[in-house]
Amino acid sequence: MGDPALSRRGFLAASAAAGLGMTALTACGGDSDGGSSGTTTIEWWNISTTQPAKSVWAALARKYEAQNPKVKIKIVQLENDAYKSKMTALTSSGKLPDIFHTWGGGVLKQQVDAGLVEDLTDSTKPWADALLPVAREPYLIDDRAYGVPFDIGMIGFWYNKALFKKAGISAPPTTWSGFLDAVRGLKSAGVTPLALAGKEKWPGMYYWAYLAMRAAGAEALQKAYDDKDFTGAPFLEAGEHLKELVGLQPFQKGFLGAAYSSPTGQAATVGNGKAAMELMGQWAPVVQADAGKGLGKDLGFFPFPAVEGGKGAITEVFGGGGGHALRRGAPQEAVDFLKFFASEATDLELVKKTGVLPVVPAAESAIADPNIKAVQGQLKKATGFQLYLDQAYAPAVGQEVNDSVAGLISGSKSPEQVAQSITKTAKEEQ
Repeated sequence: MGDPALSRRGFLAASAAAGLGMTALTACGGDSDGGSSGTTTIEWWNISTTQPAKSVWAALARKYEAQNPKVKIKIVQLENDAYKSKMTALTSSGKLPDIFHTWGGGVLKQQVDAGLVEDLTDSTKPWADALLPVAREPYLIDDRAYGVPFDIGMIGFWYNKALFKKAGISAPPTTWSGFLDAVRGLKSAGVTPLALAGKEKWPGMYYWAYLAMRAAGAEALQKAYDDKDFTGAPFLEAGEHLKELVGLQPFQKGFLGAAYSSPTGQAATVGNGKAAMELMGQWAPVVQADAGKGLGKDLGFFPFPAVEGGKGAITEVFGGGGGHALRRGAPQEAVDFLKFFASEATDLELVKKTGVLPVVPAAESAIADPNIKAVQGQLKKATGFQLYLDQAYAPAVGQEVNDSVAGLISGSKSPEQVAQSITKTAKEEQ
C-alpha cells in the first residue's frame, strides 16, 4: 500500500477527532515488561460491551490469569464506533495495544503495511491451522497470518414472526420485489417494517453492499475496488433499489439519530417488538435481548433476497467475523492468550454463553439456538463471500462507502453521487 511512513501519516488527521491525548496513546503496548514483581501485563482491547459477552470475556481473562499467575490481562472494552475512532488515533501514533480486535481486510492491511502488526504465521501455525479456513481468510495478507478469528458469520434479516403474521405475510421474501411488498404490507398493518441506526452509518451500508452484490455478483465488489471504479450499472442499480426502499419510509421514527445498541436504538426497537425487521449480523439476537427485551421464539432469520435479473445468487454471503491481532513486538504471553482463546474449551464456552458461531469445528455441536443454526446453514452452502466493505477496503474508502450510503438514505445524495463519491475516494487512495 505504499510507503509505511505515509500510511501512518494518513491517520494523523483523525487523531484529534478521536479525542485521545498522547498520555492515552502511550499507555498502549508499553506495560508488557516483567517489572519488579515478575508479572507481565497484557493490554487487550475488544468491542464486547453488551451482555452476556462483556461478562463472559472478562471471566475468560480471569480464568487465563488463574492458569498463568505471572500474567495480568488489562481489558479495555469499547463500543464499535468509539473503538474504531480510537484505534485510528492509536494507529497514527504508531503504538497499538498488545492484543486488539480486528475484522481483517483492508484496515488490517494498512496497519500491517505501516509495520505495526505482528506476523503470526509461524507462532500460531501448530494450532491455528485447525480453525475453519473461511474464518481465517480475512486475516491473511500475502499468504501470511496477521490475526486469529474467534467468530464467523453473515449479515441477514432478523424478523418478528408475530408481526409478519399480523401483516398476513406467510413466509419471508426471497426476492427484492417480494421484500418491498412485505414492507408495504407491514406498513398497511400499522407495523414499522425496519429499524435502522442511521446515526452510526455502518448498518445502512449493509443494504447498499448487499444490493450491489445481488446485482453484480460477489466478485464484482472486489473488482470495483481494484479498478477504482464504482460507477458501473450494477452499483447505480443498487442505489436505485435502496432509494426505492427509502421512499417507502420503512424505518422507525427518528432513525437518522438512532444508535445501534442504545436503549432506544436499532436493536432495542426490534427486541421490544416496535419494528418487524433489522438487517444485521449473527450477534443480533444477543444485542436485541441486552438493549431490549428480546423476541424469544418470535425471532426468525432469512438471507438477503435476490435481485431480479441480477448476476448475484442468494447464496452469496456478505459478512465476516471477529478476530484478534497483536502489535508488532508483543510478548509471547500475548500469543499464548490467543491460543487459549482459540481453544476448543473456550470456543465451546463462547458458543454456549454468547451465541457466536464456532471457528473450532469440534464446537459446532454446542449450537442450540435455531436461528444461529440457520445462519450456520446459510454459511455452509455459501457460494461466495464478501467481507464488510468498511473493513475489506482501505479505511478512507470504507468510510466513504458508509458516508455516501448514509447520504442516500437521508436524501442528500443520489445513487449516481454515491457511486461517484466512492470512486473518487478510491482513486485518491494510494
